[in-house]
Amino acid sequence: MLEDVRGRCLRCHVLQARDLAPRDISGTSDPFARVFWGSQSLETSTIKKTRFPHWDEVLELREMPGSPSPLRVELWDWDMVGKNDFLGMVEFPPQVLQQNPPNGWFHLLPFPRVEEDSGASLGALRLKVRLTEDRVLPSQYYQPLRELLMESVLRPAEEDAASPLAVLEELTSGDCRQELATKLVKLFLGQGLAGPFLDYLTRREVARTTDPNTLFRSNSLASKSMEQFLKLVGMPYLHEVLRPVINRVFEERKYMELDPCKMDLGRTRRISFKGAPSEEHVREVSLGLLTGYLGPIMDAIVGSVGRCPPAIRLAFKQLRHCVEERFPQAEHEDVKNLAISGFLFLRFFAPAILTPKLFDLRDQHADPQTSRSLLLLAKAVQSIGNLGQQLGQGKELWMAPLHPFLLQSISRVRDFLDQLVDVDGKEEPGGPARALVPPSVTVREGYLLKRKEEPSGLATRFAFKKRYFRLSGEMLSYSRNPEWQTRSSIPVSHIRAVERVDEGAFQLPHVMQVVTQDGAGALHTTYLQCKNVNELNQWLSALRKASAPNPDKLAACHPGVFRSAHWTCCLQAERSGEGAGRTQAPPSTPVNQRESHPTFAWVGAATLAAGCSRTHSAVTLGDWSDPLDPDAETQMVYRQLLLGRDRLRMKFLEDSNLVTTPEADTEKGSSATEGACPDALAHQREAAACLLEVLADLDQAHEEFQHQEQRKVAPGPLRP
Repeated sequence: MLEDVRGRCLRCHVLQARDLAPRDISGTSDPFARVFWGSQSLETSTIKKTRFPHWDEVLELREMPGSPSPLRVELWDWDMVGKNDFLGMVEFPPQVLQQNPPNGWFHLLPFPRVEEDSGASLGALRLKVRLTEDRVLPSQYYQPLRELLMESVLRPAEEDAASPLAVLEELTSGDCRQELATKLVKLFLGQGLAGPFLDYLTRREVARTTDPNTLFRSNSLASKSMEQFLKLVGMPYLHEVLRPVINRVFEERKYMELDPCKMDLGRTRRISFKGAPSEEHVREVSLGLLTGYLGPIMDAIVGSVGRCPPAIRLAFKQLRHCVEERFPQAEHEDVKNLAISGFLFLRFFAPAILTPKLFDLRDQHADPQTSRSLLLLAKAVQSIGNLGQQLGQGKELWMAPLHPFLLQSISRVRDFLDQLVDVDGKEEPGGPARALVPPSVTVREGYLLKRKEEPSGLATRFAFKKRYFRLSGEMLSYSRNPEWQTRSSIPVSHIRAVERVDEGAFQLPHVMQVVTQDGAGALHTTYLQCKNVNELNQWLSALRKASAPNPDKLAACHPGVFRSAHWTCCLQAERSGEGAGRTQAPPSTPVNQRESHPTFAWVGAATLAAGCSRTHSAVTLGDWSDPLDPDAETQMVYRQLLLGRDRLRMKFLEDSNLVTTPEADTEKGSSATEGACPDALAHQREAAACLLEVLADLDQAHEEFQHQEQRKVAPGPLRP
């Protein structure tokens, strides 16, 4: 049975810890967090030599419907030799997760019945947890809502304020805006409409901005959407530009400091053994080191025009054109450049330099000394991105020695921005989604354990062999080692699913499966084991991005393995339908070209056996995910509209039978309709009515599925 219920999703935001017990001889620890929920567990990265770690990592865990599970978060001190040392734990029962999700500082507790840890304070852990339980319906039930959203960005510009997407924007605020922006960008990317979507939000944001100095400085839906778009589309570009210098900073670990209040002259003395240097000497050495890193960073950025993804360049071209039309005055000449550099430098390059781990530039967070160096570099890049507007102002006057370098770089950045938007072509509305991975670029490589095709008679541990894998946009290839000339390969275009495998299938952790389809239509599964959960997530993400444009994706697969005449996950005895299931129309198909009936993925001859687990294409890596799971994204939009349904009725429909003259609207003082003309109000009410009608249909579909589950009957076809 294909479960139409996605199940519960728990987001555990592991922020930081304080006053941890020192477990190493140096008086510090190397802490990492391990999160347990149900049968799943995930780990954060390890932060070296600190009792006050700062992770700021989001871990997502899922479980199928049933009795809810408690959440347990353990902190451990990583040791290279011997066993890891326990630092403390927190645990929350299911009732707390559902009724009052944890958000704040929590005292660490010892393991139950562990006497040696029960007497002393173990410190505290800061968490933010959210538990959601959602049902993702078959694709056809979300089609009306998707079409309303897509039509919003394809309408004439003069109808922007009266579109369903504008109504949705009115209903969102605060924390919800970040998640909504991520889901909408992913949804429009999958439909090939990311360009029109961003152009639509930009027009609305610019039109309501009166002071050009505040343009895109707030966390509006437009700002958040552009930020997430850069992360989703521009990560390979970011890695190519910044990784060489970031690696140098981590490897060289040079001491750099310009702020006299933070200078540690004794530390410099211990390093040099030549006596305590003066502040001036430390400042000169630090200035040379900083410019030695900043120079290659700026060279890489200004020389990267040809490597910047065309979709980003087109989005910035539209952004610049929109800002120029709104602020054509000579005194606002720099606003068009600041709008672009604000996103590219302040929201993309600078944050990646400051926290490389969150942008997948490094596997681990930086130690305190390297973190300070990265902070200084990020501040410098941020000043360059501001085009020198606040140079020499504020509290950080100690940055003055860097000003000559910054001013020289600012003139280069202006030329770079001019070249960046000098691009021909226009994104075709409704066109196919662009490939997220360039064909010839190697996006990931490393050793994995690959299961033999037919390991009959071999124990599980001997069935997996170590191979060196390389993944590009065209091919997943592997060999005995990186220099080996004979290589086997799997065309990326043949991939139909990339999913995790249950630990019980092989009694091994961190295993994934790559399901491919040959020319005859038969499916083949390759099992790969990674060394840890972080590597597993990174390979899952890379493979899913590389295969994102592929058609005929599988809607279901088996998370187990076929052994002893049945699947270990669901006990089905039919192998001919390995991993197969009904597929929806490919996410990359434009909305106006979708077929009204589902397609099928046939295996072997003519037998179709559904997998027991729904496939998906999202795997969390920091704050961004793979973008092609349109049903899940539309379900989130539906949930957001449900939260604002009462406000929707009050703002746009309650007064629909009243006189809609401008005088009447002014007397009411409605924030949503104040100053609007009767025609605009009529269009807004029409959009609100359409949204409410779609919500009612989705409510009914969810209720029917819920009744089927309560009767313990497998979901059959619903009445559309």
